[in-house]
Amino acid sequence: MRDAVIVDAVRTAVGKGKPGGALSGIHPVDLSAHVLGALAERNRLDPATVDDVVWGCVSQVGEQAGGVGRYSVLAAGWPESVPGLTVDRQCGSSQQAVHQVAAAVIAGQYDIAIAGGVESMSRVPMGSTRAGGQFGHPYGPLVAERYDHYRFNQGVGAEMIAEEFGLTRAELDRHALDSHERAARATDEGRFKGQITPVTLADGSVFDTDEGVRRGGSVEALAGLKTPFKEDGVVSAGNASQISDGSAALLITTSEVAARHGWTPIARFHTGVVTGVDPVTMLKGPIPATAKALERSGLTLDEIGAYEINEAFASVSLGWQRATGADYARMNPNGGAMALGHPLGGSGARLMTTLVHHMKDNGIRYGLQSMCEGGGMANATILELL
Repeated sequence: MRDAVIVDAVRTAVGKGKPGGALSGIHPVDLSAHVLGALAERNRLDPATVDDVVWGCVSQVGEQAGGVGRYSVLAAGWPESVPGLTVDRQCGSSQQAVHQVAAAVIAGQYDIAIAGGVESMSRVPMGSTRAGGQFGHPYGPLVAERYDHYRFNQGVGAEMIAEEFGLTRAELDRHALDSHERAARATDEGRFKGQITPVTLADGSVFDTDEGVRRGGSVEALAGLKTPFKEDGVVSAGNASQISDGSAALLITTSEVAARHGWTPIARFHTGVVTGVDPVTMLKGPIPATAKALERSGLTLDEIGAYEINEAFASVSLGWQRATGADYARMNPNGGAMALGHPLGGSGARLMTTLVHHMKDNGIRYGLQSMCEGGGMANATILELL
């Protein structure tokens, strides 16, 4: 029976997603092409052998419109025979890309394929694709009617989750500080060096370090930030993910094909699921997605040595930890999106790149990844170290 294995995973360092951010001068197609080229060079991959490139991207408008996956292949200089597909499952887009590639490899549709994603939030701002709609609701009159004309808002949902799990402002801010401290430690200890491909910028400087990591913060300083989603709320810019630019990619094939090419895979794609939750709180999906993945895999949470749970908001990851009883120390051990950033369509692949390298470096047999997604969804993935 065919399997799907991850041979390698690479990412850019994550830049601040605003004008002047380190990667803001680079077109998202070119940023994607950079990681594709790095993946090929690192593994002596002949691009002509790639059956497909499946690319996650959320704001598919402007420079990210028209099939950014396909144009990334062309920008990389790869043969025109290599196709590209762009997928949108909101923040989980590039994690969904991994699922689709793994399924196609196992099914025999692909022998060698690449999954990944990109988002340049400095050049294509979040929300660029959303219009008010002629009926006054961006998702149409039937959705408006079903949810009593409620305007879905992730920040409000994050506040609801904090209230449901009894999470205080101090707890969320402490979780945010932990994220920055872990990311800073990982950076200082060189844990990201094997996964980051440096980008040479227009001025000749080299960008190879995540730009959003802050050092020396305090709960007292974070406590002074406004709570924009709720008066006297608990969610602030300090305990939410950062707006970011970045790209990441994973090379996926079968064990047999890998051996034929002389590749030593890092991990096997063990289990992949997706599920939906209500679109009002919206962000609780990782909780049932994790339960579904564990049930499908036959594993227990205690058998998982590392969890990458996207820190869209501190209440999401901390709420997941409270609901599952997971070991806090195993969750986002190298920091998460509050520190490293959240380049939307590239985040799923970024998380998985960080996860597989962490598993490899620490001999962790099983790793789990999950992330909340717009509209009330979540993917969950379990990887097994090889």
